[in-house]
Amino acid sequence: MARINEILWSPHEFLQKIFQWLSEDAIDVSGCELDHICYRTETVERYQFLKNQIESGYGELLDESIIGWRPIATYRLNDPVIFVNRKIQLLELPSPKATIFYPEWYEHVEFVIDNSFSDFCSRYSWVSFDTKSQSKEINPDISRKYSFGSVKFHHTSLDQVIEMEQAIKIS
Repeated sequence: MARINEILWSPHEFLQKIFQWLSEDAIDVSGCELDHICYRTETVERYQFLKNQIESGYGELLDESIIGWRPIATYRLNDPVIFVNRKIQLLELPSPKATIFYPEWYEHVEFVIDNSFSDFCSRYSWVSFDTKSQSKEINPDISRKYSFGSVKFHHTSLDQVIEMEQAIKIS
């Protein structure tokens, strides 16, 4: 099978850093599903190129939606990213924002948590979480930013969120 790191940077360095930072913050994600990883692009042309590449044998497009005034594509990888004892099936690929430059690299990972955001934040009271997105109508989350990436925590896996959104569009 075609592995995504044939066309993208290998995610292993990014994932090692994420898990190192989580460990330093003493945040236990051992029982949480790591449901997706996000890879950002520098240009719209690169976004289109990677979309075409991924769809030519690396993954199945689950959805492409306009979020924050830009398209974001989500794929189920044919060959998931394997990292330690984790299998990451989904890749989120956002088109760049018109007004902000980001170098091409991994942007974030998201974990599915069972407890409420307030309980989670209380459990890790020494950590400064960004809670501005916890009231979003669709897929609310809290996050922890690090030097070159972030970790988001939400309640519903991204593929389930996409299924719910598509069911709403059909109704």
